[in-house]
Amino acid sequence: MTGADGRRPIVVGVDPDPSKRLVLAWATDEADRRHLPLRLVHAQGVPTGGYRSGEARPSWEEWNRALHGLGEQVLKEAVAFVESRRPAVEVSTLLAEGEPAWVLREEARGAALVVVGSWHLSRRREMFSAASVVLPLTAHAPCPVAVVPEPEHVTQQPAYFVVGVDGSPHSAAAVDVAFEEAALRGAFLRALYVWHPPLLGVLDEEAAVRECRRVLSETVAGRTALHPDVELHHEVVRGHPVRVLTESSEHALGLVVGTRGHGGFTGMLLGSVSQGVLHHARCPVITVPA
Repeated sequence: MTGADGRRPIVVGVDPDPSKRLVLAWATDEADRRHLPLRLVHAQGVPTGGYRSGEARPSWEEWNRALHGLGEQVLKEAVAFVESRRPAVEVSTLLAEGEPAWVLREEARGAALVVVGSWHLSRRREMFSAASVVLPLTAHAPCPVAVVPEPEHVTQQPAYFVVGVDGSPHSAAAVDVAFEEAALRGAFLRALYVWHPPLLGVLDEEAAVRECRRVLSETVAGRTALHPDVELHHEVVRGHPVRVLTESSEHALGLVVGTRGHGGFTGMLLGSVSQGVLHHARCPVITVPA
């Protein structure tokens, strides 16, 4: 929902567990850096468990009232956290009924960025919780989505961001976001074109690498003029894109990728590389639609 002053908010999904505050902290700091309002969203989906067998279940009205009371308390505590961390950030809240992925997707229509958490999506036991929100949200959201893992990963100095480039419109949009993020944080930027040779090889590998360098240079061209303070390192690296991007961003402030790139199957809403880094990266991942 765009504010009266035309600014699009940063939307963050609020976890009911008060111990999981890393996502909220990341979103709060991002809103402060961008001078944007922050919208806290708590979605109540299906009824929660907790009743032992044989106990009389409360009436629908009582259950609904209790659930809303819990949600309002979750948001109240989240607002207090934001105000204590960044008092200047303008905060609004939404307590919604529905599946979290659907609610956040609707909120993304008027957002500058949506921020959600992830407890390492590669773990099978979590595929029906975190992944059930993250994957459909990143596939359908019309704005960038930041997925912030718990627990916090270890960064290194000097601080840097990593962006994956493949020449597609999605990766070009990702480069724009990556430059902006690096500029906001005073970090340098590593732009990586990961060349994955075909199984049968190529006749002229040197020419193939030269073409990768050309595409990489053309994609980042012009961005340095807009962000002269961002130190840019661009590299062509041989290997599997998911592995290279994940390892290269292990101690980064964040990894930025397009939601789809070259080589995807027609009709796929989320590319294999973006899905792969969401499963394996240990730093915040920002996915960017074209």
